[in-house]
Amino acid sequence: MTHDIVIRNGTLIDGTGAAAQEGDLAIDDGMITAVGDVPGKGSEELDAKGHLVTPGFVDLHTHLDAQIGWDPMLTPISWQGVTTALLGNCGVTFAPCKEEDRELIAAMMETVEDIPRDAILTGLPWSWEHYGQYLDTLESLQPAINVGGLVGHCAVRYYVMGDRSANDQPNEQEQAEIARIAGQAVRDGAVGFSTNRFLGHYMPDGRHVPGTHAHHEEVEAIAREVGAAGGLMQNVLNLGGDFEGEAALLRKEALASGGRVLFSITAGAKDTSGNRVRAMLDDMQADGLDVSSISVPRGTGGITGLQCGLPWRSGAWKELADMDFEGRLKAISDTSMSERLVRDAENGNAMGAMTDIFWMGDGEQPLHAKARSLAELAEAAIESPAETFLRITRDSGGKALFTMRAFNKNMTALANLISSDRCFPGLGDAGAHVSQVMDGGWATFVLTHWCKEAGLYDLPEAVRRITSGPARIMGVNDRGVLAVGKRADVNVIDYDNLHEKMPQIVHDFPFGSPRFIQRAAGYKATICNGQFILRDDELTGTRAGTVLRNTASA
Repeated sequence: MTHDIVIRNGTLIDGTGAAAQEGDLAIDDGMITAVGDVPGKGSEELDAKGHLVTPGFVDLHTHLDAQIGWDPMLTPISWQGVTTALLGNCGVTFAPCKEEDRELIAAMMETVEDIPRDAILTGLPWSWEHYGQYLDTLESLQPAINVGGLVGHCAVRYYVMGDRSANDQPNEQEQAEIARIAGQAVRDGAVGFSTNRFLGHYMPDGRHVPGTHAHHEEVEAIAREVGAAGGLMQNVLNLGGDFEGEAALLRKEALASGGRVLFSITAGAKDTSGNRVRAMLDDMQADGLDVSSISVPRGTGGITGLQCGLPWRSGAWKELADMDFEGRLKAISDTSMSERLVRDAENGNAMGAMTDIFWMGDGEQPLHAKARSLAELAEAAIESPAETFLRITRDSGGKALFTMRAFNKNMTALANLISSDRCFPGLGDAGAHVSQVMDGGWATFVLTHWCKEAGLYDLPEAVRRITSGPARIMGVNDRGVLAVGKRADVNVIDYDNLHEKMPQIVHDFPFGSPRFIQRAAGYKATICNGQFILRDDELTGTRAGTVLRNTASA
């Protein structure tokens, strides 16, 4: 018997949490057709001896809604083992959208997710009004990996209420129409619905985005329609400002929808942080409610360095910020300018505390868990933080990068949070804040740090957390597991040598706009729908992905 592809002699980790087994895997017509001992031959055979064979990873939180228009390879996550990505998070989406509202909707995505509106307006065809038509457009773009989409509260509310959508509550007829459109979008293929109640997200005119202050009754009405169509309810909440109220809303959503509810969360500063969230999740699970959370699996918030945003803002630092990279590099080598920079840094106006800014190191792979803060480095060198920043930057030829940890500062608290069976690592935000932060390698970090180094998860559980676990939440039942009859989304991983590579600034967005990318080492192959999209850490150019549409109500 001949198969399309046979992967031989690998360590199979099937994504269910079951123990690893040595064996083979066969693929035919984009499906897994045999697991274990595979007789016959493959038209193509890959020897995976000494390597892991896992399902492709599932990324529940991306904002690749715009980038897919000009980068159908969907980097950087396609370099990091991801074969399925969920778009449309945080309530901001491009559909539904009336023709006359396109610029406003693009501008809203810019202010919330830091995606240039000119790139959005010129990089996408804007050939849709309703959500199902938008999915048709995504399909025509032939993405490298699978994508599914959430329909956003901001877009639906604006579609129904216009400019009143930001500040006003809908009347009874408008509320019914908002819920109807959300439900119809799910019946037309949306994976679910996303809403945003975070007080740090604004429209271009400074008002909070539509839906931020929506009454619970509106969200419940939406949940009933979305749940009836088999969709997911995704939330960005105001847990820091009204924990009890937002927790009550999650419960109402779960009861109204009768289905899956997801929310984003980060750990606080204390070691015991996360206990309240864990207790809430446990209580809801005990009550039979399907509520899950997702958190970025490391300290994050922004990247600073000579190539991007600087850690201080005033005086000589503002002058430095106005220069291009070569000008900046020359300026920090000038003694008088350096003295001014050090002096002005001492006057304050820093982007964060020096204890929260961590050097990524000077190796091929970034330091995250083992990184030292700028305050620690400065104290050890008997320097001011600005002197240390400038010295390291000069020594690196301007390439040094530092992580500013605004979220998940405490790794003990984070471990406590993501060890909950209902809190999954993820929240990489790929496609958003592209010149400010880079967490596209979150899945690789789960395997290398939380599994190999910290031992928070064993290998089967680590793989489950980034494959079948998020696939279930997304409602994708034919992926995320290595089993006969499942779709052939597969990774072959050199686990001993697996690691993220250092983020890099490139200028490949429309109009030369900058963004961070991040490659990885150790991915011998990534297969999507039975086709190799990556070999030996390099994309092949094959675009084998598909648009995953909700079929629960079909």
